[in-house]
Amino acid sequence: MLYSGIDLHKDMCWIATIDENGVVVKQVKLPNDPALILEYFRSLGADHKAVVESTSNWYWLSDLLRENGIELVLAHAKYVKAISYAKVKTDKVDSLTLAQLLRMNLIPVAHQISPELRASRDLMRARLNLVHKRISCINSIHRLFEKFNIVLTEHNLQTLQGFKELKEIPLPPEYQFHLHCLIDQILLLRDQITNLEKSLHPHLVPNPDIQRLLMVPGIGKISAFTIYLEIDDISRFPDDKHFFSYARLVPGASNSNQKFKHKSGNKDGNKYLKLAFTEIAVQAIQNYAEIKRFYQAKARKSPKAIARTIVAKEMARIVYHMLKEHSEFRTFKGLTLSKTKKRGWPRLSKPLRITGTLI
Repeated sequence: MLYSGIDLHKDMCWIATIDENGVVVKQVKLPNDPALILEYFRSLGADHKAVVESTSNWYWLSDLLRENGIELVLAHAKYVKAISYAKVKTDKVDSLTLAQLLRMNLIPVAHQISPELRASRDLMRARLNLVHKRISCINSIHRLFEKFNIVLTEHNLQTLQGFKELKEIPLPPEYQFHLHCLIDQILLLRDQITNLEKSLHPHLVPNPDIQRLLMVPGIGKISAFTIYLEIDDISRFPDDKHFFSYARLVPGASNSNQKFKHKSGNKDGNKYLKLAFTEIAVQAIQNYAEIKRFYQAKARKSPKAIARTIVAKEMARIVYHMLKEHSEFRTFKGLTLSKTKKRGWPRLSKPLRITGTLI
């Protein structure tokens, strides 16, 4: 078995290959040309295992090597850096370090999303960026009118009629032009967000796991899509505690000697799941009396943000076991909710039958 470390960049890569004893077999710098990279691996004529860090451009390399029978391990970039600190750090050294860590089975492995879900997940992440841009434009309109001591209501920025009314407010020509630009951007972004969501409907709405998620309190179409795509495969989490950690719903810790300190705002894990479960918790608290009482009991003992996160954690626990066991939503903390969701799009009007189980 040969072990290859690949230090990948946008236009080139360093590849270092070692044998089972750690002896360097070959090390080269190559342009990111699929033909040249395959020629490199084929020239060695032996079983291969390769590793690359989880940078933004690993998709094509993973597909290339998988299609040609070469196993590729995706290394968690942050943790590799933590265990492989070196005074001399170059691309050539990094590729050899990756190869040695792979040989010793010390690579902190990152999850490779399923190729069939990759594009849909990236589209959902792109949607979030579009939403942020739209909100930025709305905030800019508020700031513009504040210059003239005009306070706008939210209603003004939600409908075409509202935008028409904004344009009729007298402003100097330069600011009027600025306002028109912002409104055009908002309308364009709104159309793009709608079209993006519609493009995902045929692939995701009929999915049985999506339909299960849609019956959970607080979960709507967008949060169901996000959870399903970001999880990819629930079986990769051995228990719900690992899932909570991945979703950033538990604090980190910094303990030393007799000092014990929680670290909130930890950035390890998946930020998209954190956002989704936080929004789910807010919706569930607002619309379900039993969940609201649970939240209020926690909020009397802890800050509201922590109480909200506790609710989000409980919603994540429900989601984990539903997806793991292919079961339906039944209770929240053992309580049957007085309010239940009705079936209706995007919840399918007729339940799907999957391997004899109704959902």
